[in-house]
Amino acid sequence: MVETRTCDYSGEEIEPGTGIMYVQTDGTVLHFRDSKCEKNYFMGREARDLEWTGEGAGENE
Repeated sequence: MVETRTCDYSGEEIEPGTGIMYVQTDGTVLHFRDSKCEKNYFMGREARDLEWTGEGAGENE
């Protein structure tokens, strides 16, 4: 069975074989759906302030 992952920024599911896995120096693994999510995370933007993310759209309420 193929395991799906969840984007650590937008909260969307990542299809197997796609996405970006980023490993920090302390060993923490971050999964991003695409480069848009990755760039916004590293620019310090809050996901809840962006309407295209799950938190910003109110899906996680």
